[in-house]
Amino acid sequence: MADIVRRAVLEADGGSRGNPGPAAYGALVKDADTGRVLAEEGTAIGVASNNVAEYRGLIAALRLAAEVAPEADVEVRMDSKLVVEQMSGRWKIKHPDMRPLAMEANRLVTARPGATSYTWVPRALNQHADRLANEALDGLRSGVTIHDPDLVDEPDSLLEDLESPAGEVDSSTGGSFRGWSPPGGPVTTLVLVRHGATVHTAAKRFSGGLASSNPGLSEEGRAQVREVADWLAPLGAAIEAVVASPVRRTVESAQILAARLDLPLVEEPGFAEMEFGSWDGLTFAEVQERQPDDLAAWLGSLDISPGGGGETFHEVEARVLAGLARVLERYAGKTVAVVSHVTPIKTLVAHAVDAPLTSLFRMELSTASVSVVSFLRNDDEGLRGSLRLYNAQPPGAGQMLDPQRW
Repeated sequence: MADIVRRAVLEADGGSRGNPGPAAYGALVKDADTGRVLAEEGTAIGVASNNVAEYRGLIAALRLAAEVAPEADVEVRMDSKLVVEQMSGRWKIKHPDMRPLAMEANRLVTARPGATSYTWVPRALNQHADRLANEALDGLRSGVTIHDPDLVDEPDSLLEDLESPAGEVDSSTGGSFRGWSPPGGPVTTLVLVRHGATVHTAAKRFSGGLASSNPGLSEEGRAQVREVADWLAPLGAAIEAVVASPVRRTVESAQILAARLDLPLVEEPGFAEMEFGSWDGLTFAEVQERQPDDLAAWLGSLDISPGGGGETFHEVEARVLAGLARVLERYAGKTVAVVSHVTPIKTLVAHAVDAPLTSLFRMELSTASVSVVSFLRNDDEGLRGSLRLYNAQPPGAGQMLDPQRW
């Protein structure tokens, strides 16, 4: 039997194409301690308003929780300010269509033995429920899916996956080492976290390292990193330290992560973002308009610096790999969280899989995403890397992969 869930997160959303128009809701329940999705639902409800669909999503989430986490304390997360404020008792419920829905939601809450709280989250952190609703509207989903851990032979969480590192002896293969041949020294694992959103990332502006305008995290960015920190919390005992680029936005992200995991914070200058020279703070479109030839030359070469005075990709690679060498020496055989930026993380991933540096141009990396690489120093072949995870996000934050399948 599956373990009893003590704390659960409920995520819900609803949408109407026309308002009122064809409407649907999405809802899911996940274990707050592991991040594992326990159940999810996407259901069309005919013609309705956005607010009705959002309330229907809340009701569906509460019903799912009654089935898969009946004894848990629950936190309801929604991007509907109206529903969160009304259910929290701070706003009056005036619309007649909302009153019976709110009464049904309150009835379900009252029937629960555990506590119930409500949290408003930005839409960017509610994309899982939004996706379920849109799949229902598009006819791609209908009804409830229960994820029963007793029926699947897959890792339930990021913790379980990372506690089976590449290089571990696999008894099913006669003692061979998964991912490494022949076996060598200790495996060092880097949990790579890109910093949260800033005013520059939201506007898609070039944002460099220490020589740049150096904006801090926005409120959305802080919320993103807190979500990642909660997701990684079960790994706390397995991680040795949080290593951060010394740039403001990464330090602020690392501070949130280190506080949540109760780990020391160490800065590593090698993992700072690329310098973009005079392009810093400009959008791609602005640079294209002002310096089209320079932009084309930069995109076509690894040895041309951006914006006159910036760093080339090869210069960044040398700096990042020097930082990697220091981390591997200091934390040999350990797991560390590394909070960095787009270019350094892509560089580390390319290095881990022995891909050419031009592969950076073919990678996408979201804010507050998690990638995982491992390195083993082999006496015969030197340093060997392995990519374990790329550009993943917590459940409910628009994840690139289903966490149940890691």
